[in-house]
Amino acid sequence: MRLTFWAGLWVLLLDQASKYYVVHWLGLGNPGRGKIEVFPPYLEFQMAWNRGVNFGLFSGFDMRWVLIGLAVVISAAVLWWLRKNGGSKWVYMSAGFLIGGAIGNVVDRIFYGAVADFLNMSCCGFNNPYSFNIADVAIFIGAVGLAFLGEDHKSSPKKKSA
Repeated sequence: MRLTFWAGLWVLLLDQASKYYVVHWLGLGNPGRGKIEVFPPYLEFQMAWNRGVNFGLFSGFDMRWVLIGLAVVISAAVLWWLRKNGGSKWVYMSAGFLIGGAIGNVVDRIFYGAVADFLNMSCCGFNNPYSFNIADVAIFIGAVGLAFLGEDHKSSPKKKSA
């Protein structure tokens, strides 16, 4: 479980530091700032305040506290599952990535009322209209890791703390 804690903590810190830098230092949180070309056309900082779920779905509803509660429940369920089943070091890291990313977005919802999405990537003539953040990437990596590595514990004995 130590590996889960440290992976989650580093994801949370990296996510929050990047958001603070983009929103406050670069000023993308200010209305009218728009975007900053970092490595055009592949990477831009394009601010999007996401009040809903993925791709802004349900953003017209006030779901802030529901989504905070859901993230906390899912994080607790992953920790419970991990404690019960164990797994490889990759499973513990995947859980940490997922939980750290979820808590990073919870922090945004508490302090900003919405998730700060700012990474925008386009390529090869495709103009991506959606932005995301480091927490979103960590959640995706963690979920994929748990999905594909989660059954790994059946072939090896349970490890209490990885």
